[in-house]
Amino acid sequence: MTESTDRREAIGDAAIAIVAKDGLRALTHRAVDRELALPAGSTSYYARTRRQLIEAMVHRLANRTVTDLRPPAEPARTVPEAAQRLAAGLATLARRPADHRARYALLVELTGDEELHALLTTRSPIRAGALATAEATLDAIGVPEPEAHAPALIALIDGLLFDRVAGGGRDVPAEPMIRAYLTGLVTTG
Repeated sequence: MTESTDRREAIGDAAIAIVAKDGLRALTHRAVDRELALPAGSTSYYARTRRQLIEAMVHRLANRTVTDLRPPAEPARTVPEAAQRLAAGLATLARRPADHRARYALLVELTGDEELHALLTTRSPIRAGALATAEATLDAIGVPEPEAHAPALIALIDGLLFDRVAGGGRDVPAEPMIRAYLTGLVTTG
């Protein structure tokens, strides 16, 4: 990795920390310089505009999440196994609460910016892999039309993640909820 790449990643990490702690309005080039103990104006060299700073943060969030979520070699074959694996994936994601608080803040704030909002939702680098994993899991446990149900499964996991990092659900076990949802899909499918 080059020094330039390292600096860009550090800027993205600092931006995530700032937004997670103080909200998107607190994100400025100066705030990033302060967070990284850089001379004033240093961040501007790598991200000239505020939008470029947000783009760096969006890409950093995506890269870190891709690193956290590696799809299994084989999908789970039973509802209990699938629920356990999905709950474990949720726990892995929840280990970076600042990332997800920043992502949720961006989702709300960027609704008017189709390009950046899409990078967090429909065109997210994570979305295709998550959909493929969800479809494979649902298919393996016998859910009819897994492609139709995969987006809802992702929404369930994201809702549980939101509850863990922004709400009060840290002590609510996810596995039984996921198991109940999957059981319902299998039995009513």
